[in-house]
Amino acid sequence: MYYKELYTRRPGGNLPQLVSTENENMQSRFVVQKILELREQGIPLEEIAVLFRSSFLSFDLEIELTKSNIPFVKFGGFKFVETAHIKDVVAFLRVLENPRDVVSWNRILLLIDGVGPRTAEKVIDDILKRRLAVAADEHDTLPTTKFWMQFGDYAENIQKVFEVLKRAAPQNLAPAEKTFQVLQYYEPILRARYDDHQKRKKDLEMFQNITERYKEMGALLTDLALEPPNESIVDVESPGPEDEYLTLSTIHSAKGLEWNSVFIIYALEGRFPTMRSVASDEEVEEERRLMYVACTRAKDNLFITYPMNVYDRESGLILTKPSRFIQGVGEHLLEPWVVE
Repeated sequence: MYYKELYTRRPGGNLPQLVSTENENMQSRFVVQKILELREQGIPLEEIAVLFRSSFLSFDLEIELTKSNIPFVKFGGFKFVETAHIKDVVAFLRVLENPRDVVSWNRILLLIDGVGPRTAEKVIDDILKRRLAVAADEHDTLPTTKFWMQFGDYAENIQKVFEVLKRAAPQNLAPAEKTFQVLQYYEPILRARYDDHQKRKKDLEMFQNITERYKEMGALLTDLALEPPNESIVDVESPGPEDEYLTLSTIHSAKGLEWNSVFIIYALEGRFPTMRSVASDEEVEEERRLMYVACTRAKDNLFITYPMNVYDRESGLILTKPSRFIQGVGEHLLEPWVVE
């Protein structure tokens, strides 16, 4: 074993903050608010980074950053709205909200085995010219369950899609319930299409969690449609160039880099370390080294955050405890905060 003694040449400074939040979205909103405060203090976005153990853990934050018009770049994974499997699921939700959405129809139909561009075009044309026309004549408010029941004359593989849409159509279903119905249908497609389907399934579980906080499908789809800004935020004078960006990064991709201010999100037992990595002492130690790497990326300000109420769909457990790597650290080293 190699013994290492850590020390600093810089006296003073702020203590790192350990911030516990009521839920995942509260964590995201805290991070966004703190980033805006730091920038008002003159710290440019390019000197701020948000780090996380796995790529899917930034999804909720990406939505809040976009809503707040904060530009960001992401390393170690795709942005939430750019992943193919998320786009697939969102396409189902879009046609439930608007059956005239040709682009979403095309994406859904091309997921079906045996359906190519020509068949998809014929089905879409039939929906737009015949099915929707009949519904309009009957003065139906679309989409209705009745509308989704009129597709029994399609081929069996296509009918399955409309069965799913019919189950998810009732107006009294919340966005999370509609999403659940879609995911039940989509998961076999995910397994067949992608070798890394287990990793992508975690993305979809996070998406399902995000939908839980929405009461209306329109609001969810509006937030998902927002484009991340491609230039500096407005209303705050920029201390640097106009093309500055906040950095979002997995910890693996952040090795060797430093920023003035760093946020480590989801410092939560079950997320960091992950549930699968606690099977052996070697894996736990590797996770501990990752936490060390993350903490030492900060030059001046370090914020370690964790939500206290996270439902893990894979295990069926509620995650509530801070990461074992920060449990027991005294208040003389880590300043505790609670955001409710």
